[in-house]
Amino acid sequence: MVIENVLHMNAGNGETSYAKNSIIQKTLILKSQTLIENTLKDMYSDTFPQCFNIADLGCSSGPNTLLVISNIIDIVHGLCLQNKGKVPEFQVFLNDLPDNDFNTIFKSLPTFYAKLKKEKGDKLGPCFMSGVPGSFYGRLFPSKSLHFVHSSFSVHWLSQVPEGLENNKGNIYMSKTSPRHVLEAYLKQFQKDFSSFLSLRSEEIIPNGRMVLTIISRSIADPTCKDCCWYWELLAKSLLDMAAEGLLDETKVDSFNLPLYTPYKDEVKDIIQKEGSFDVDRLEVIEDSNEDRLGSNSNSNPDGDEHFVFDKCYENGKYISNCIRAITEPYVG
Repeated sequence: MVIENVLHMNAGNGETSYAKNSIIQKTLILKSQTLIENTLKDMYSDTFPQCFNIADLGCSSGPNTLLVISNIIDIVHGLCLQNKGKVPEFQVFLNDLPDNDFNTIFKSLPTFYAKLKKEKGDKLGPCFMSGVPGSFYGRLFPSKSLHFVHSSFSVHWLSQVPEGLENNKGNIYMSKTSPRHVLEAYLKQFQKDFSSFLSLRSEEIIPNGRMVLTIISRSIADPTCKDCCWYWELLAKSLLDMAAEGLLDETKVDSFNLPLYTPYKDEVKDIIQKEGSFDVDRLEVIEDSNEDRLGSNSNSNPDGDEHFVFDKCYENGKYISNCIRAITEPYVG
């Protein structure tokens, strides 16, 4: 199976779409805004280039896509006004795999442009937006053409399912029951892919350009810890339950593995240093809370109402299942 041909988030704006089930992603995008601002300040203390070229890699679809771009434009606009400089033109490249829902993004652009004009007035330079379908594990842009590259919740996706996972029975990802060689295969594939990603971007970014990556990671070195495997263990159990009921072939479940890896921060830093194309200016860990994971739902029960607790548990379960479905349905289905 060619991952590039099947991997994408659920399209549209329906109940199970990625657009309606990416609250966690939005929360961490907002939390990373200060990091982006400090990075842009480091790049240009006085003036920006006449045309500022931005790429968002793995942009997906939905409101988060243009939220990232809006934040970057707000920061650049504010820095230029603060330093009495001219606001540049913006060339924005939105990248994701070919089956990404680019149509929904493009349909929302007139509203996005109107909002920019209303908020910033005539002092904002023109903004040109285009889609760039393709894998970021290949070249996407001309040499030395980008000033700023952003990617959020994307680089943990691998270019392929790692080789040598035949004995990962009962799992669709790494888990406590996975053989050691399965864990090693996932790490090896991430090391290969992330090194390639860095090398390719170094060819596309101008000297003194910057890149800000927000990567789903785990909090400890153990690759089978709950914070990176929990969702996928739930999905694996659901698939096995369906197989037990005769709805799925269990051999297909055993042969299925997800093409992703949630690294530990030291692994990320080690790969960057060994690959050598980039220096690490900042490496920050942003922790998501239970509220982030469950959206606006909560299991708190101030009135001692058992029905209230049941309803909230049901809502949280539905929210988690919709999140997993929005991400994996096109691939699992």
